[in-house]
Amino acid sequence: MNKHKIIIEPNTENSNYWRDLWNFRGLFYFLAWRDILVRYKQTAIGVIWSLLRPLLTIGAMGLIGWLFHSNIPSGVPRLVYVAAATLPWVFFSSAFSEASNSLVANSNLLTKVYFPRLIVPASTVIVCLIDFLISFVILIVLMVFCRFTPDIKILLLPLFLLLALVTAAGTGLYVAALNVKYRDFRYIVPFIVQFGLYASPIAYSSNDIYGNEHIPQIIKYIYSLNPMVGVIDGFRWCVFGGNISLNMNGFIISIVISILFLFYGVWYFRRMEKSFADVI
Repeated sequence: MNKHKIIIEPNTENSNYWRDLWNFRGLFYFLAWRDILVRYKQTAIGVIWSLLRPLLTIGAMGLIGWLFHSNIPSGVPRLVYVAAATLPWVFFSSAFSEASNSLVANSNLLTKVYFPRLIVPASTVIVCLIDFLISFVILIVLMVFCRFTPDIKILLLPLFLLLALVTAAGTGLYVAALNVKYRDFRYIVPFIVQFGLYASPIAYSSNDIYGNEHIPQIIKYIYSLNPMVGVIDGFRWCVFGGNISLNMNGFIISIVISILFLFYGVWYFRRMEKSFADVI
C-alpha cells in the first residue's frame, strides 16, 4: 500500500501573501481585541492607564522645560505645548515597544499554525492607536482649562498621526524580526525609547536647535534624522498654527526617513519570516 505525505506550506509569492493578510483579517481583529481586553479589563484602574502615562510624562517634561527655560511661542500655554508633543511620542514609543516584542510574546502561536506573521505586530500598533485616541482627551481638556483655541490647521492632525504610525510600524517590524533571533534587543528597546524621549522636541522646541547658531550644522542634520522630530513639530504646527513655524527641511527629512523605515522594515520582516517558527 502506497503511503502519501501531505505537506502544507505557506504561500511564498508576494501576491498570495498580501491576499492571505486579508483572508486572515479575523485573526487580526481577535489579537487586537484580546490585547485590548488584557490591557483594560484585567487591570485595577482599567482605561485610566491610557491617561496616567501621558499625564505623568507631560508633567515631567513640562517641569524640565520650565526649569531650563526652554522657549515657547508667545501666548501658548506651556502645558498645552508639551502635551501636543507628548501624545504622539507616547503613541510611537508604545507602538514601537509593543510591536518589537510582539512575536516573542506570541511564540506559542507562531509555532502551531500558519498565518501571515505580519498580523501580530500590526495588531499591537492598532491597539496603541486606540490608546492614543483615548489619551487625546488630555489635550482637549488642557486646551479648555487654559482657554486656548486651536488653529484650523488642527484638521490636518490625522496626516501627522499617520506619519507617526508609519514610523512606529516600520521600526517595530524591523526590531521584531531582530528580536526573534537576537533576544538582546529586549534590553535595547527600552534604551532606544528612553534616548528618543530626550532626543525629540518634547520638553523643548525644535527652534532651540535649528535657531541656535552655536550648534554645528552637522548636529542639526543628525537631529533631523529623527523621524519623530517632524511628527512632533507637525502636531504643534497643527494645534498652534500661526504661533509657530514648521521647519520644512526637517519635515521632509522625517517623511523620507519614515517611508524608508517602513519599506525596509517590511522587507526585512518578510525575509526573516520563514525562520520565525524554527528560531523562536
